[in-house]
Amino acid sequence: MTDYDVLVIGAGPGGYVAAIRSAQLGMKTAIVEKRFLGGVCLNIGCIPSKALLRNADIAHTLRERGKEFGFSFENLELDYSVAYKRSRKVSDRLVRGVGFLMQKNKIDVHMGAAKLTVKDTVEVTPEEGEKETLKAKNIILATGSHPFTIPGVELDDEKVVDYETAILREELPQSAAIIGGGAIGVEFATVWNAYGVDVTIIEMLDHLLPVEGDAVGKEIEKAYKKRGINVMTKSKVKGVKTSKKGTQVTVETEDGEETVDADLTLVAIGFKPNSQGLGLEDVGVALDKRGYIEIDERMATNVDGIWAIGDVTGKLLLAHVASAMGVVAAENLAGVETVTLDYDMMPRATYCHPQTASFGYTEAQAKEKGYDVEVGEFPFKANGKALGLGDYQGFVKVVIDKKYGEILGAQMVGPDVSELLPELTLAQRFELTAHEVARNVHAHPTLSETLMEAAEAALGKAIHI
Repeated sequence: MTDYDVLVIGAGPGGYVAAIRSAQLGMKTAIVEKRFLGGVCLNIGCIPSKALLRNADIAHTLRERGKEFGFSFENLELDYSVAYKRSRKVSDRLVRGVGFLMQKNKIDVHMGAAKLTVKDTVEVTPEEGEKETLKAKNIILATGSHPFTIPGVELDDEKVVDYETAILREELPQSAAIIGGGAIGVEFATVWNAYGVDVTIIEMLDHLLPVEGDAVGKEIEKAYKKRGINVMTKSKVKGVKTSKKGTQVTVETEDGEETVDADLTLVAIGFKPNSQGLGLEDVGVALDKRGYIEIDERMATNVDGIWAIGDVTGKLLLAHVASAMGVVAAENLAGVETVTLDYDMMPRATYCHPQTASFGYTEAQAKEKGYDVEVGEFPFKANGKALGLGDYQGFVKVVIDKKYGEILGAQMVGPDVSELLPELTLAQRFELTAHEVARNVHAHPTLSETLMEAAEAALGKAIHI
């Protein structure tokens, strides 16, 4: 039996970061991973999808906007298999980097399925070989989540698939139905449409990207319809049938029942926690009704010495949030100075085209919380850099407290808006107001000028609108 100060279960962005921070703080640390270092994000999620989206941006420009930029082709050929292979190289490089970081920080890596037998002991079962038992003063659960499907709709990994099967396909379908208009759904729609796939998105709620405000979802809908993507909102999937030809999705719309025929159907409706099979019930770790592990602000569970971070807690299912939670957990268990995370103010980004980015409260949410708000909005079509890029659909919207100018949130749609978030989240965290953002001199021409302009608009002194 091997003894550790910290044992992390799960090597995704939350787990491996928690392990590194624990090791930095002088604790003997190990990590257990059932499948692959880097987790879903690095292997089959965030990272390879961004590589595919980069290829998709270029493909879309060449196919649809060549004349605008002065390009012409006799016979344009787009080879998606090259994009796929590039995405795997990008993923592999970062995964190797995680392995290097484990070695650099002297973190022991144990590959296999983990199960708690008592609160300080974990049994690890590898795919091959004998089981081993590990003992630790502190155990951090970072096991993530997995996609789920609609009751009655079965995945077959061929015609009805989840995001993992979809992102590992080297060949494109001729047509695709995407069930779910959240981040995964709209990102796959962007990639496939750029390569000429006939795409239909089916979303049960009022607009795409339901976790964002109405304005964001409707702006993406407008952009997608312009690109030829069929968007069906307020539409509930009743069932999916497969045949030799492909799939048929039965949809209940406001106007009655319709069918969507496609070669491939992607189910992207949400996630469930990986909290089963870990032995949590045996050691008394509390779960909520949905199966997520309950934690306090320190990332501690109800069992002394057992901590949890990331998707499995259900706080906010984003890789960067898991990483932040991992750092806080390691610092709390080590007894050093740390911070308390504000999940409402965490940055969110979706890498469709145009991109979306947001944090904090929408105007409606701020009003519900009792704030007297002012809103400043600035369109990218009035920004010189965006016009020069030829990518100017969208806006920056900043929500502030009228009394003090406190930044309460922001919603953005437009070119590379994910890169604009840090200025606003940093300002909010350290209590800078819209006045400071407006007074901060921004280089010209840059996309970041839209932040200054939106802040000025919220204060009633907009210059360029």
